[in-house]
Amino acid sequence: MSGFELLLREETPQVLSALVRHYGHFDLAEEAVQEALLAAAQQWPEEGVPDNPRGWLIRVGSRRLTDLLRSDSARRKREENAANLAAPEEFVAAGPEIDDPGGQDDTLTLLFLCCHPALSAASQIALTLRAVGGLSTAQIAAAFLVPESTMAQRISRAKRSIKQAGSSFEMPPEAERDARMGAVLHVLYLIFNEGYTASSGTDLHSAELTTEAIRLVRGVRRLLPDDGEVAGLLALMLLTDARRPARTDPDGGLIPLAEQDRSRWNKAAIEEGDALVTDALSRTQLGPYQVQAAIAGVHGTAERAEDTDWPQIVALYQVLEQLSDNPMVRLNHAVAVSMATGPKEALALLEPLDSDHRMTDHHRLEAVRAHFLEMSGDLDAARESYLLAARRTTSIPERDYLRTRADRLSPS
Repeated sequence: MSGFELLLREETPQVLSALVRHYGHFDLAEEAVQEALLAAAQQWPEEGVPDNPRGWLIRVGSRRLTDLLRSDSARRKREENAANLAAPEEFVAAGPEIDDPGGQDDTLTLLFLCCHPALSAASQIALTLRAVGGLSTAQIAAAFLVPESTMAQRISRAKRSIKQAGSSFEMPPEAERDARMGAVLHVLYLIFNEGYTASSGTDLHSAELTTEAIRLVRGVRRLLPDDGEVAGLLALMLLTDARRPARTDPDGGLIPLAEQDRSRWNKAAIEEGDALVTDALSRTQLGPYQVQAAIAGVHGTAERAEDTDWPQIVALYQVLEQLSDNPMVRLNHAVAVSMATGPKEALALLEPLDSDHRMTDHHRLEAVRAHFLEMSGDLDAARESYLLAARRTTSIPERDYLRTRADRLSPS
């Protein structure tokens, strides 16, 4: 990401916050901000970045929002009895020159709004990337491999849902804050996961999404420096993303963790992530992101695959299972057990997952089973499980990897 693009993305939540706080109308304000960002992308490379970039974006966005509000007011006047409507001046009395909010950072408030409980997880992700991340609809659609029109509809529905819920631009009541904070962190976690291992398509990962997720959670940490789970999530992202350069071969094929060239891992990210989680674990209440980060830290600090402290990872997964009712946690726990004590006990741990509706059709369950069967010497059964997993995944790099594993076990 260039410095110019980073500047626009960093200013996006502040510009949108200024417009929503002044005018209301989150849906129209968000549209106006996107047009201001487009104008900046067209003008600044030629004319230079203004001395006050945020003020410039606020002014351009405000003028566009004024036009949208006048147009919206005129449309409603035609549709409804004018006596029941506020005059357009009440919407635009302040004019286009509104104050720059200065040092006030409304990113967290905006994140809470984008992660409103009335929205589905998919809508929360899309709206967060656009309103807080500053990504265009086309960029978000490309990241999730859907048509731009589909993503535009998803974002429009999300903005309508927020409007219908009557949400105002303010922090939620204290009684709701913890639950909403959990939703914010979960959305950022999902954005990162989709970037790290794309759910479909020809590429294993999307660096734009992982980079954006890390940038956003850094912003949340600046606002909440003493929150252990925010620190844990940032540490988890850094420790995991540090392995990204070694995850694929020159042709984009998947390289499993045990076979990666660890000299290509990002050592600076590993050191930062390890320091973050160590500090959080020593002084804050334990949470699932911290435990996941601790697991990633054990992997990240092992110089070689054979140096990995698998018993410690098993113990950490046992703690994580107590904090999180998540079948993927139990699946990963089984993987750790297979490495620590062998495949027999690990295969037994998969049996409850076969009846968990959240996992029955997931390719990872069958891929892990195939690995355990291969470790135990049942090569025919392992081959069938690899092929079944390959049929279930929508990620082409994962499909190719699983088919290759199956081919290696063929009788020929």
